[in-house]
Amino acid sequence: MTRQGKETMQPGPAELAPDVIRVLAPNPSALTGPGTNSYILGRQAPLVIDPGPEDPAHLRALMTALGGRPCGGIVVTHAHLDHSALAPALAQATGAPVYAFGGPRAGQSATMARLEAAGLPAGPGLDEGFRFDRPLGHGAVLQTPEGPMRALHVPGHLGNHLCLVRNGMGFSGDLVLGWTSTAIVPPQGDLADYRASLALLQREGLDILYPGHGEPVTDPAARIAMLLSHRQEREDQLRAALAEAPGTPAALALRLYGPLPEGVAAAASATVLSHLLDLLARGLATCDVPPGPAASFAAA
Repeated sequence: MTRQGKETMQPGPAELAPDVIRVLAPNPSALTGPGTNSYILGRQAPLVIDPGPEDPAHLRALMTALGGRPCGGIVVTHAHLDHSALAPALAQATGAPVYAFGGPRAGQSATMARLEAAGLPAGPGLDEGFRFDRPLGHGAVLQTPEGPMRALHVPGHLGNHLCLVRNGMGFSGDLVLGWTSTAIVPPQGDLADYRASLALLQREGLDILYPGHGEPVTDPAARIAMLLSHRQEREDQLRAALAEAPGTPAALALRLYGPLPEGVAAAASATVLSHLLDLLARGLATCDVPPGPAASFAAA
């Protein structure tokens, strides 16, 4: 996993720009870093981007940061519980509609849908009960008092993932993080989709990214280029490991990353599985049984 530096973020609101307030949720962990970033965008009828985990203190912090202003809408970048679970309570408290690309399996790639149908279990953290009021498709525009905000469908981390762009700024959810690389967990995550989504976001030429976790990314082009290079490096390392000996995703992750804490090790194994499935689809790896966490993969 790639890392940018030690975090110093604290829970609660922080003004990052004249019309951008970050409200950090109190859910730090090895996978969420300092916690989930919720954003309040705009001065009049502001939008809330990613309400965050279901936590009464975080709901109070969001309502305080709104400061009595009417909420123009709640936009969920993707249906993972640390981003979406608070949406119903915030919608009830504000009366604002919830926008999203679709339900928890919307946008799932055909390959991953087949694997899930064949028995590959859903990854942890999926908000199976996620509901929304209004769809935001790729290229859809939300009109705000400060200008239009455009939605980009960027599957990879999750099929229903959106990024939001306006006036040179982007809200990247978990596609681009502020302190580490993104976990790709099949069958909800798809590495080929993830790489394509990074390239799509890179073409936007944005000045700054506000990620779902971690500090703002002030050089998006360099960060995205580094993430794409990192994935290629991991692929090269994995192909070299397969050339030496076959292995399961967990065994190969141990060879690539070394010992990791339990939760991080599971994410690393899942990301290795995403690479193996991608190699399998491209004819660069083989598998002894239906592909999954228990399967042994070998070089083709």
